[in-house]
Amino acid sequence: MPRRIDFNVEKIEAVRVTGLAHLAGRDLMSPYVWKEEDGSLAMLVRVVEHGVRSTTGSIYYGTSTSGRRFTLHKHPAIAPGPTAGDIGGCEDPTVVKWRGRYYVYYTGVEETRSSGQMFYASGRSITTLVKQGIAHASTKTEGNTKEATIGRTKDGRWRMFYEYAHDDSSRVGLAYGRGVAGPWKERPAPFLPRKGKWDNWHLSTGPLLTDDPDAPVMFYNGATRDARWRIGWIAFDRHITKVVDRCIEPLIVPPPPTKRMGTDIAFAASVIVRKGRIHLYYSLEDRRLFRAIIRRS
Repeated sequence: MPRRIDFNVEKIEAVRVTGLAHLAGRDLMSPYVWKEEDGSLAMLVRVVEHGVRSTTGSIYYGTSTSGRRFTLHKHPAIAPGPTAGDIGGCEDPTVVKWRGRYYVYYTGVEETRSSGQMFYASGRSITTLVKQGIAHASTKTEGNTKEATIGRTKDGRWRMFYEYAHDDSSRVGLAYGRGVAGPWKERPAPFLPRKGKWDNWHLSTGPLLTDDPDAPVMFYNGATRDARWRIGWIAFDRHITKVVDRCIEPLIVPPPPTKRMGTDIAFAASVIVRKGRIHLYYSLEDRRLFRAIIRRS
């Protein structure tokens, strides 16, 4: 009989950023947090100036010891342009460290901000990243490729989950590659929306928790047709080839928006395990950052 899997949120904490006065009042989202080899924490975060439509944002780099307060560097790690593919904005960072180099996947938005696709940059450090171009292009059937979650399989291949647009909805796709930078070959969708549930229309990729190799879990994002996003979880077999369990209700539901016409969104971006505790980083309302401390039941 399959082992029962469940999660409970023990605590939710606001995540603060400091270091740059000129970023005060800007919207923060997509906090990708990871552990460095020395035990410190690092983060890439999308920063958007509230009410300004020149771009959809830049990606800034920050560091922390506590995981609750990050100090951002002065200049963006990845900024829009100069090429047409991402001149409209840079979003949704995901970091992979492989053989001494950092690979950062991100969404590049074109000038009119009507579409985007997945790009990547690489470098020996986050502060010396160089853009490498398109990582996984949009197609006629899979538009707006973005939100990468990447890992290496036991047979040496690379696996990438990603979000794409399909029939006025967002879906989660899966692709395999020979290297950390692809090229990527699309596979069947790993899971689909569920009729009559909280995730019945939109799905988006979330971070993959692999502390238990027999039960890897993705904290994914799901929504109804009116885009009320919540965070849930889905468990796979050890090879991530089939679904073995899935939450019934969302794990994290956003509180009422702080503004009457605010965005009703909770959106997971990254997960780490620190001192035996699961730390899930996410954004609320596409403007504020939080960390949930989660216990596996």
